[in-house]
Amino acid sequence: MYLSYILNSKKIALGAIFALFFAFVTSEVSAQDSANAVPEMVVKEVNPEHAEEKFDPAVTILEHIGDAHSWHLWGHTSLHLPVILYTPAGIEIFCSGEFLNEHHESRDYTGKYHTYRNVAEHIKIVGTDGNIDEAASAQIIDLSITKNVAAMLISVAVILLIFISVAGTYKKRANKAPKGLQSWVEPIVIFVRDDIAKPNIGYKYERFMPYLLTVFFFIWVNNLMGLIPIFPGSANVTGNIAVTFVLSVIVLIIVNINGNKYYWGHIFKPDVPWWLLPIMWVVEITSVLSKPFALMIRLFANITAGHIIVLSLISLIFIFKTLAMAPVSIAFVLFMDILELLVGFLQAFIFTMLTALFIGTAIEEHHH
Repeated sequence: MYLSYILNSKKIALGAIFALFFAFVTSEVSAQDSANAVPEMVVKEVNPEHAEEKFDPAVTILEHIGDAHSWHLWGHTSLHLPVILYTPAGIEIFCSGEFLNEHHESRDYTGKYHTYRNVAEHIKIVGTDGNIDEAASAQIIDLSITKNVAAMLISVAVILLIFISVAGTYKKRANKAPKGLQSWVEPIVIFVRDDIAKPNIGYKYERFMPYLLTVFFFIWVNNLMGLIPIFPGSANVTGNIAVTFVLSVIVLIIVNINGNKYYWGHIFKPDVPWWLLPIMWVVEITSVLSKPFALMIRLFANITAGHIIVLSLISLIFIFKTLAMAPVSIAFVLFMDILELLVGFLQAFIFTMLTALFIGTAIEEHHH
């Protein structure tokens, strides 16, 4: 039975997670204003010839929790990611490193159709007068492989590697005790089945197991990778409102597609006087939409808050400008990192559990 879950989830994981990826890319355009609100000063380079500038922790924190067209590694070394722009004139593809000169200073890039400028990780079209053409810039659809998208692709590879490896082990070691990675994954699969799916969905739980396993591992793996301070970690994927928005929309679709006649009857034909029906329709539809909205905000807020707290504690060293603060700051950071390991698992569990609960309420049979 475990082999069936693993094989099914392996087949569905690729389609489901890449669906998340493409939906995220298309929604990123509308969500970047809130998720990537990095101040203008982030793109400015510090000139060593000038006086030392005061350390501003807000810039560092917002730069970390936001998305970017490059992945900073160390010093002036960054992994420059591809910029893919859909413009009315055509598709432009170039490297984000084109926005920097040999001195790592910001510059404009002239492509095939337009001249572009990176303004706080928003790509703008520059007019012939050297100023930003807001009307033309509004027509750009940014399909770039940003830091968060690249991190999701890495997590996809990790999840597929886990499930493909475990599925192969089940085939080779049929009816034998778990071994290696298999012995680590099987208890989690059993946990999702016995403590999340069965209690909340009921006897129809098996058809939803592949999705529940996919969303659980997707959130958990990205939460853990976000705690790694160096590449390929440090990306704030599950703390990006666009990602949690897509996850919640998928939950909304699954719940309402599988809703039975009793579920829809409770929404549109509640047992109330006829004159209360218009009010109840508004209340019930609001309830249907608010459930995935709560999932979106809960995951986004908890993961983002954890990143902000850790970075704020590290920033104390630079704010007080003394090494005496370092042991205290590092001690608190280590404590928070350990706490975030627990939070990363809990958020994956809570999101999956509430998803199963919403599915269970939609497919629950009527009881007299």
